[in-house]
Amino acid sequence: MAWVYLFVAGLFEIGWVVGLKFSLGFTRLGPALFTAVCFVVSLGLLALSLKTLPLGTAYAIWGGIGAVGTAIVGIVWLGESAQAVRIACIMLIVAGIAGLKLTADS
Repeated sequence: MAWVYLFVAGLFEIGWVVGLKFSLGFTRLGPALFTAVCFVVSLGLLALSLKTLPLGTAYAIWGGIGAVGTAIVGIVWLGESAQAVRIACIMLIVAGIAGLKLTADS
């Protein structure tokens, strides 16, 4: 169950980072509240996953899911660059996440 918590925490991390973009420096109430809720849920689920998963592995995977997911949201919905080098770098992060999952102790 810890891996499920960690994965969902990573999804909520994407939510709060994207929410930051749309809150315009916390000047828009709806996106600011969305950001805050996603942040609390993300950290709460990360904390639950840390009951059994190794700290370094869990944190790196959580951050990686957030980084990759946020980059994909930026490319797909916000019109950010999809240059081949950028996609390759995102794939390197994905490879790192997979490697950490495969070598995790729990």
